[in-house]
Amino acid sequence: MLAEVVAVGTELLLGDVVDTNSAWIGRTLALAGVDVHHHSRVGDNVGRIADVLRLALGRADAVVVCGGLGPTPDDVTREALAEVMGVGLVRDAEVLERIRALFARQDRAMSPSNERQADVPTGARAIEQRRGTAPGLICPVGDQVVYAVPGVPHEMTEMVDRAVVPDLQARMGGRAAIVSRVLHTWGLAESSLADRLAPRLEALDGAGNPTIAFLAGGTAGVKVRITAKAGTAGEAEAILDAEEVAVRSLLGRCVFAVGGTTMESVVGGLLQARQLRLGVAESMTGGMIASRCTEVPGSSSWFRGGIVSYASEVKFDVLGVPQGPVVCSEAATAMALGARRILGADVGLSVTGVAGPEEQDGRPVGTVFVGLALGPEDADAGARCLRLAGDRASIRQMAAVWALDHLRLELQPPPI
Repeated sequence: MLAEVVAVGTELLLGDVVDTNSAWIGRTLALAGVDVHHHSRVGDNVGRIADVLRLALGRADAVVVCGGLGPTPDDVTREALAEVMGVGLVRDAEVLERIRALFARQDRAMSPSNERQADVPTGARAIEQRRGTAPGLICPVGDQVVYAVPGVPHEMTEMVDRAVVPDLQARMGGRAAIVSRVLHTWGLAESSLADRLAPRLEALDGAGNPTIAFLAGGTAGVKVRITAKAGTAGEAEAILDAEEVAVRSLLGRCVFAVGGTTMESVVGGLLQARQLRLGVAESMTGGMIASRCTEVPGSSSWFRGGIVSYASEVKFDVLGVPQGPVVCSEAATAMALGARRILGADVGLSVTGVAGPEEQDGRPVGTVFVGLALGPEDADAGARCLRLAGDRASIRQMAAVWALDHLRLELQPPPI
C-alpha cells in the first residue's frame, strides 16, 4: 500500500504555521506498514487542491489530506474532493445533528456557517468527529481512496488513529510495520560516511529491506537512518538489530548514540558510570558546553560547573594559564587543569580558540584547542587542535560538540 500526504492551508505556504501534521501522519502510516513517498502542501483554493489530489492519486493508492474542513469560506477541501470525484455535495442530516448537539452541550450558539461542515461528497462516508465540529471523510475514487481529516492537531491525531489507519489496514488485507532507527554520528562528513558504508549499501542494493539513508544534522552530527519493514514491529526491530551491528562494524566509534540521545547525555552517562565529575573552562564558547551539560536531567550528579574565562586576564589570574598566547595547546591544557582544581572535579575540559571575525595570536579563524585533564597526574593532561570552518556562530557551536566528543572518546573504551 502506497500513500501520499497532502496538507491544505495557505498559512503553511506563507510560513505562518509549521506543518507538523504531515510529519506525524507520515510516522503513523509507517508504523502501520503503509509506505509514503510524497508529502505535498497546497493553499486554500479549490482548483489547486483538486490538481494536487489528482497528482497524488496518479502515484499512490491512498491519499490523506489534512486541513480545509472548517466552517469558513476558505475551507474548501470538501469542494475540491467533490470535484475530483466528479460528484456534488449533499448535506448529511446525521452529521449536522451531531454538530448541533455539540454546540448545545457547550451552551453555545451555532453559526449558520457551521452547517457547511455537514456537506459530504456523494458516495463518500463521514468520519465521526469526537473532539471538534469538523467530521472527516472517506472518499472512494475508483479503486483508490482519499481520507480527509481536520487540521487541528488533536482532532487529526484521534481521527487518524481511530478511523484512517484501521481502514487502510483493512484495505491492505493485513497488518505490517515500518520501523526506523537513527544512529547519531560525529566526526565524519556525510560523504565520508557514505564511503565507509559503501559495502553495506551495495549489499542491500535492490533488496529494499532494510534501507539506509543519511540525514545531515549540523551540530547534531550526521544521522544514519535504518528502516525495516516486516509483518510486525517486533520482526522489524529484529531486522534493525542485525543491520545496526553491520553498520556499526563499518563506522566504529563515530557512532555516539541511538535515537534521541544527545552527545552530552552520552558523556554524562560515561562519567556517571566511572563516578567522575566534570568541570569545564570555556573561552570562545562562552558557556555553551556548561549549558549543554545542564540540559541533561540529573547532570548535578556528574557536572560540577563551568568557568567562562573569556578575557585573557581571567585565564591568567583565575585558571593559572601562563602569560603569553591564549590560543595554543599550552593554554588549553592549563585551562583544563585549572577548571579541575578550582571546581573540585575529577575531569577538566577546556576550549580556547578563534571564532572570528579576525585572527588572534597569529592563529586563523576556526583554530580551536580542546584541553583535557583526565588522568590522575597533571602530566597526563593535554590538548587537541581542531580546524573548523563556518561563520562565528557555527564555529562556536561546533567547538562545544567537538570538545564533548573528545571527552567521550577518551572515556569510552574502544570496541574489541
